[in-house]
Amino acid sequence: MGTSSIPVGPDFGLGVALAELPQEVSVVGRFGEQGVLLVRRGDQVFAVSSVCSHSSGPLGEGLVVGETVRCPWHHASFSLTTGAAVTPPALGPISCFEVEVRQGRVRVVGSRKPGPSPSAAASELQSVVIVGGGAAGAAAAEMLRREGFRGDVVLVSGDTDLPVDRPNLSKDYLAGTAQEEWMPLRSVEAWKALGVTLKLGRQVLRASLNARYVELDTGERIGWDRLILATGAEPVRLSIPGAQRPSVRALRTWADARAIIGAALLARRAVVVGASFIGLEVAASLVTRGLEVHVVAPDARPLERVLGPELGAFIQRLHAEKGVRFHLGLTPTEIDATGVVLSDGSRVDAELVVTGVGVKPSLALAQELGLAVDRGVLVNEHLETSAPGVFAAGDIARYPDSRFGGSLRVEHWQSALAQGQVAARNVLGQRVPFRTVPFFWSQHYEVPINYVGHVEGWDRIDLAGSLEAKDAALAYRRQGRTLAVATVFRDGVSLEAEAAFERGDEAALARLVPR
Repeated sequence: MGTSSIPVGPDFGLGVALAELPQEVSVVGRFGEQGVLLVRRGDQVFAVSSVCSHSSGPLGEGLVVGETVRCPWHHASFSLTTGAAVTPPALGPISCFEVEVRQGRVRVVGSRKPGPSPSAAASELQSVVIVGGGAAGAAAAEMLRREGFRGDVVLVSGDTDLPVDRPNLSKDYLAGTAQEEWMPLRSVEAWKALGVTLKLGRQVLRASLNARYVELDTGERIGWDRLILATGAEPVRLSIPGAQRPSVRALRTWADARAIIGAALLARRAVVVGASFIGLEVAASLVTRGLEVHVVAPDARPLERVLGPELGAFIQRLHAEKGVRFHLGLTPTEIDATGVVLSDGSRVDAELVVTGVGVKPSLALAQELGLAVDRGVLVNEHLETSAPGVFAAGDIARYPDSRFGGSLRVEHWQSALAQGQVAARNVLGQRVPFRTVPFFWSQHYEVPINYVGHVEGWDRIDLAGSLEAKDAALAYRRQGRTLAVATVFRDGVSLEAEAAFERGDEAALARLVPR
């Protein structure tokens, strides 16, 4: 996580000339000890904090889109009018400031008080139950309250921990550079203040559509007027001899991360099975902790099926330069007391094995309810399932999206947050279509990779810039259409690509990464 620096730039308390402010381009300065962003639209000037509320990203390096500003790091967006978090991963607002325009000069005159809380949602609903304590479930609970819903909100989670910032589990937290208090999305006290009842460490054993209840493993029955399924996904487990040994770990929850850290403290060598994003981020984190790390994967290059050969090879070099040893084109056949036996008969000694071979959606509850399922829970554009009043969000939801292939189920943190928010609003009858462009970020040591869009097959990849110089953008195209853009240290290009996908602007995408 980043931290805000001492504000720099002009003192907006003293004022700047209106003519010096470009249209719809942010200008960074300060007001007292606070960093402030000024944005001019016509003759109207907005002033908001220059620091993202999610991870202290520099909003001055972001992109102004309409009446919002987007963070360059993780694409959170904020209202220039109210400071409200419009899109995740930010869930909290940024500060707003009062602006005075007089005699051709713009001056910040003070902080703006938050607007009134929303009135109670126009709804006869008395209770909403959310099953799942990941990104989608937590975001849904928060959005119900943000939209003024006053009925009961109950969140049931199989995890014993509070909902956490999951992307950090394989990145800063596992590497030892994130503090414990950074991890929960909200504290226990904050959830209580929000009026959300948390049922942690609880499983839903059965549920009824007709009687509208869920029954927990404690025997407790909880009635609902609306139900949101956000059961997420679970790691794929290895089915080889020794896969159940205590030395073998997978990473999905905060408890998993703590267990891996505890094992890493006693280990000198680790094997990561799978060259997925999670697997490689785990590898980087364990290297940061001083372990010798081996990566075993059946692929010719890491992430080649997702990012293509050029970017896959680049990521492999990043890890190899840090000492990671790759065993590619191979699979584990057995895990014994001292290491891993590979499919070519060789072995790698290790005290710790971490598997990162993918996840599968947790569909048991949806199937018990008789919902339509096809490689995920089928939902309409409003994220409502085949059963009226039951919604699905996050890793389990397969939703319609004509831009990127017709039907998508994505396993991205930001998408899960956005889906939870949209599902909550539609629970309240707002009929908001889910239109968020898929986006994720991955961190490999000091190198971030942003990916916007979605493509499962391409006929060409175009490269702008230089991967060797760690300054590049790649466009993944099929039949003349750009379907995804990946960037290395080109955050602005990633933001502009996202906005272009939203507009359906192929010409803009072609300018960002020429053919």
